[in-house]
Amino acid sequence: MCGIVGFYGPDDVAHDIVFGLTALQHRGQDAAGIATFDGNFHLHKGNGLIADVFRPKFLKKLTGNIGIGHARYTTQGSNDSELAQPFTTSYPFGLSMVHNGNVINFRDVAKRLHEKYHVLPKTNNDLELIMYTFASELRTKDLDNLSVVDIFDAVETTQELVEGAYATITVIAGYGLLAFNDPRGIRPLVLGRRDTPNGPVYAFASESTCFDYLGFEFIKNVGPGQAIFIDQNFKVHYKNPYQQPKNFCVFEHIYFAREDSVIHGRLVARERVRLGKLLARRVKEAGLQPDMVIDVPSSGYFAASGLAEAIGVPYRRGLVKNNHMGRSFIVSSQAGREDVVKKKLNPIRAFVEGKKVAVVDDSIVRGTTSRRIVRILREAGAKEVYFISSAPPIVSPCIYGIDMAMSTELIAANHTEQEICDYIEADRVIYQSVEDLQELFSPEKGHGGNCFACFTGNYPTGDVTRYLRHIQEERQSHRSKKDKALAATSVSAKAPEPTEH
Repeated sequence: MCGIVGFYGPDDVAHDIVFGLTALQHRGQDAAGIATFDGNFHLHKGNGLIADVFRPKFLKKLTGNIGIGHARYTTQGSNDSELAQPFTTSYPFGLSMVHNGNVINFRDVAKRLHEKYHVLPKTNNDLELIMYTFASELRTKDLDNLSVVDIFDAVETTQELVEGAYATITVIAGYGLLAFNDPRGIRPLVLGRRDTPNGPVYAFASESTCFDYLGFEFIKNVGPGQAIFIDQNFKVHYKNPYQQPKNFCVFEHIYFAREDSVIHGRLVARERVRLGKLLARRVKEAGLQPDMVIDVPSSGYFAASGLAEAIGVPYRRGLVKNNHMGRSFIVSSQAGREDVVKKKLNPIRAFVEGKKVAVVDDSIVRGTTSRRIVRILREAGAKEVYFISSAPPIVSPCIYGIDMAMSTELIAANHTEQEICDYIEADRVIYQSVEDLQELFSPEKGHGGNCFACFTGNYPTGDVTRYLRHIQEERQSHRSKKDKALAATSVSAKAPEPTEH
């Protein structure tokens, strides 16, 4: 999962890009990058948070009235700074691209690029596959007289060849700003506009919350398979989508998107309240009578408030979050996740001591974070702890951009609900039901289609066995290399100092 933005207007856009990315910092904390264009591309990227990567001295060099930005969350490959986006190419002419998602047929795409166009990607970042496929299709057009139709034709062929989840934004040097989605619309992308004395500024972003900060008017969601191109005269062109049945990621509503974002016409905060109210029936059926409901900050808040309202018990903020710590879910190692949890959550003892506490989190993925939270509450004197997940059990790895790509990492894929309860040391575990979740996000509720693959194992892109096997092999290889490097470092540290003779 990543955050992407793109801006095009009459004046320099670098500052808008930085502020837009800052509003999307929750979507990726590993690395960040910006590319602008003023006749030449200007690129700056690096590992770390937005505020760390883009110091004022770097912003001064990012000139141009068109540009894109990216906040990276690593789901595939390593954390090397060279994998940070945007990527830029001069083939067949200047392109710079960012994307959010995962390509699942990357071996087939890479093979085709090599055999047909003699193109070899420089990295294992799947953005290169999208970018070079699109660039190769543009190469077949009249490059001296490239038309909007030509651009959209290249987009459609790219969508036919590249499988998976992707929302992309591209600067086409000397032509304009392009955005397009995968045919199923798995990842979010929105279009907005701000009027200025010098003319309109158009923006694409992963979430609408960017527009709130920057004073943009929301125009529309970029639909499944849709392409939108803004030309040099700031005219907006739309392509009828190369569309398959819509399968928007429901986990965006549960966890990843910010509460103040509006996705496909639905406020994320309101959907999470509804998730909490749905949990009330399961809590009552289990015979639980908590003294209070608390949340795991901050993605559990609205579900917790909805549950408390529905069962008629007080909601309290029982855990205080240090907002200067990262989101543990997207920290790259398990040890790092546990360390973040220890440092970022502090219980309010006076609220929870001696109480039966229902603690609501957005989900239970690996279980180790949940166990640490239960322990924190018990150490603060909680009499009983009921751990409640606003998501159903996650039983299948996500292959579309969320970091749960190995089933061995998913506690619900390998253990019963009682075993999970015992492992996290709770008095009771309550999950949302798949049926209730599907009903809430059904087409009849105005959502269109959604992807529930992580809860059901039914992937909208069909049989993904080969992809899952490849990902598991890649991760095991990556961990093996990391373990060897750590072992070598340890041996080196213990080695005696050389003696002089």
